[in-house]
Amino acid sequence: MSASFASLIRWPLPALAAWAGCWLLYASALHLGAPAALAAVVAALAGLLTSVLTPARWRRIVVSAGFPLSLLLSGTLSLPSWAWLLPLLLFVLVYPMRAWRDAPLFPTPPHALQSLARVAPLPDGACVLDAGCGLGHGLRALRGAYPHAALAGIEWSGALVALARLACPWARIRRGDMWQADWSGYDLVYLFQRPESMARALHKASAELRAGAWLASLEFAAPEWQPDAVLQADDGKPVWLYRAPLTPAPCAGFL
Repeated sequence: MSASFASLIRWPLPALAAWAGCWLLYASALHLGAPAALAAVVAALAGLLTSVLTPARWRRIVVSAGFPLSLLLSGTLSLPSWAWLLPLLLFVLVYPMRAWRDAPLFPTPPHALQSLARVAPLPDGACVLDAGCGLGHGLRALRGAYPHAALAGIEWSGALVALARLACPWARIRRGDMWQADWSGYDLVYLFQRPESMARALHKASAELRAGAWLASLEFAAPEWQPDAVLQADDGKPVWLYRAPLTPAPCAGFL
């Protein structure tokens, strides 16, 4: 990407473009004869979906809140109280309650895994899984580390699976439960979970990964298990690497 083009898409231009797109969608729905309340809700939901493509949390809030706030301030529409429950319903569709025990939708930074292949080299055609792939940010980072690997993703949210497939057409992405999926066929499994779920992930990896396979976890470790290596990403997040057969931490038996 050239410097001149990059300068054109600097913040807050993406937010302004998202807001303009929401207003265009709202106006188009009205032109097609949709009720004003329905048009507003559809446009607000579009802004919410667009916001998940933004890496920073505060920017996601700005993108998703821009259209509803500007609509309210404009005074052009008075919505019934129940109408504001509809974006919540879309959120449940995008991020189903069954998946709430897992990590929120925090995307993998683009270069977080760029040194992964140096410590965990894989042969061409190796099978790599992004467990809980969300919108595909982790898959894109894994592709940068392993350009010749067979990349796969699993995600519980059907809406996120559809978006990830559009963003990563070169990966095999399916809807499913990462905790029920069989990890034994993969040479590396990648996670960006949360601290509370790491013990469960490491126990699953210990039981299912074949000898020599890797588990890579961005930012979070499981204290009960001994990592084989720890990388430091450009943004300061560590990448914890465990190789099967996994080794319990020296003091794990006394905890």
